[in-house]
Amino acid sequence: MSNHKIQIINNLQKPTCSIFIPAYNAEKTIESVLMRIPDEAWRHICKIFVINDGSLDKTVDVIERLKIIYPKIELFSFDSNKGYGSAVSKGLELCSHIESDYFVCLHADGQYPPEKIIEFLNYMRDNKIDILQGSRHKNGTALAGGMPLYKYIAGKCLVWLENIVFGLKMSDYHSGYIFYSRHALSEIPFNKMSSSYDFDLEIIAMGKECGLIISELGIPTLYANEISYLNPIVYGFQVLRILYRYLTGYYHALRQYN
Repeated sequence: MSNHKIQIINNLQKPTCSIFIPAYNAEKTIESVLMRIPDEAWRHICKIFVINDGSLDKTVDVIERLKIIYPKIELFSFDSNKGYGSAVSKGLELCSHIESDYFVCLHADGQYPPEKIIEFLNYMRDNKIDILQGSRHKNGTALAGGMPLYKYIAGKCLVWLENIVFGLKMSDYHSGYIFYSRHALSEIPFNKMSSSYDFDLEIIAMGKECGLIISELGIPTLYANEISYLNPIVYGFQVLRILYRYLTGYYHALRQYN
């Protein structure tokens, strides 16, 4: 077989993706996140949506400038801050209209690795995964990467409880680095999920209810000088509420009436 034919076959098998980036006051970090996307990954990317969640800094100005460098970028802005879950939901809605095989949530603060995009896409395709989450605990990188000890311990306790409730064997339910298959987007009523940081866990709960294939891959952990807007105590109670809802049939009812 000629090299030309082999290249055609490889292109046909290449998994495509669209990326959405929730961004709130991310003027100092979002450019470096885009620059870290490998050249190979750009060839798989159909579109990148940046969801500006009512930023008060110059995030919009930075994105408008970056759109000239990266034509695949499209900006959507909320007039005011709607919350992390609302930004992710909007990103999924926009992505759902793009003809991509997979959809990627990449955070604007640089904490999650764009360098892993190709590895995750290939793993999803090869193993028919619907929801793939990046785990900061799977390879033991959490503490080494600067995760505060209280977050590490609290996270481990919650994961233990979540595995019991969901019947999974995950090492991390609280990473926002999540890849979705097109099938997952068609099954999950993501526009009815939380507007806050517990959105990602609701996706896991809803995905489990829908019988989707959920898995994880290890990612490096990077805690630098990013600003966290998550209240850990409030978030902990939100997690417990989701577990209670799952056990009492809330997500089953939501699926039935979707």
